[in-house]
Amino acid sequence: MRKGMPVTVAGSVKQTLASLKGARATVETLASLENDAGSRAVLDRSAGLIAGVVNALEERTRALEFQEPQYKGL
Repeated sequence: MRKGMPVTVAGSVKQTLASLKGARATVETLASLENDAGSRAVLDRSAGLIAGVVNALEERTRALEFQEPQYKGL
C-alpha cells in the first residue's frame, strides 16, 4: 500500500490473504518433513482447512474489487 493511504477493507483482506498463504506453505512444508503418520495427517488436515479459508478470502477479494474497482491491484 502506498504511504499515506488509509487502510481499506480490501487492503486488509489482501494482507490477511498473503499471511494465510504463507502459513499454509509453512504447514505443508512441515507435513512433508514429518515422519510420524499421525502428525503428518494433522498437518495435512490443517493445510486443507487453511486452503479453504484462502479460497473464501480470494472470493471475497474478487467481490470487493468488483464492488469497489478503485481497490483492484492494491
